[in-house]
Amino acid sequence: MPDTFRRRERGEGNGSGRTPGHERATRPSPPPSRPPLPRAVEGLPELGDAFWHTLDAGLAALPLELAPGGRAAIDGHARLLLAWTESINLTALRTAGQVARLHVLDSLAAQPICRRLLERTGVEAGATRMLDLGSGGGYPGLPVAIGLGAGECVLVDSVRKKADFLAVAAVAAEAALRAAAEHVPHFTVLAERAEDLADEPDQREGWHLVLARAVGSLAEVAELALPLLRIGGHLVVWKRATTREDGTGLADELRVARRVVHAAGGGRPRVVPAPSAEALGLAGHVLVVVPKLRRTPDRYPRPPAERRKAALLR
Repeated sequence: MPDTFRRRERGEGNGSGRTPGHERATRPSPPPSRPPLPRAVEGLPELGDAFWHTLDAGLAALPLELAPGGRAAIDGHARLLLAWTESINLTALRTAGQVARLHVLDSLAAQPICRRLLERTGVEAGATRMLDLGSGGGYPGLPVAIGLGAGECVLVDSVRKKADFLAVAAVAAEAALRAAAEHVPHFTVLAERAEDLADEPDQREGWHLVLARAVGSLAEVAELALPLLRIGGHLVVWKRATTREDGTGLADELRVARRVVHAAGGGRPRVVPAPSAEALGLAGHVLVVVPKLRRTPDRYPRPPAERRKAALLR
């Protein structure tokens, strides 16, 4: 109830809590009820030609192919995202064409790199355990897991409303893949903080791939993610190779992250240009790949206050 209405009820004005002859005018109207958020794809608006023209052109440039079930799963994910974003701020993108390029293609551009990383470590795609850190609207985790045919994909976001959306999107994706008789990754959604996950025996050092897109600085992401990776696994981080307004850039992030990456068991970070970035309209988009070489000491990740203090001393 608004403060102005509570004060009137407490007797402001004429001492009675009412303004004679104007009670209805001063009483605020109740907020309009919000329609329930959709739990299924059926009945949602189609994405239209702009989405598929953009996506198909990008897939040809990569090049990647999506089976019919994979296409249906990605379609449903995007439709749910746009529908939920009308009520909850899941993404700043508001058109289907923007979602196709800046979410779906930006995510899928990492698929060939992830596949090569798995092949080098002898992990079959269907046995892959991957975790999407700070998943938000489900990108990159859902499209990458679908494209790879991963065995297990955990979508992690500490914000409850985002986790609720991720659960709905994951169920819809599984249904689309199952209807097409295609491989269905096992999706799980966790509404937890990454530092809490690292304390759980079934999560710590249990994952082949940890993905992180638009989560934080490389030093921060590495400290949160490396404890979750098994030895031989890889952290894949989405970054921009551009200079920021304050004059810093990716080279500065790499330099600052070097110490914590080594301390947490990681190898030298490698910057990998996103495949066909120019053709996809993603110029400057790169991936930073960090291998997990050694066991992470128990002290990592450090508590948030200690991490912030360490960042100030860098």
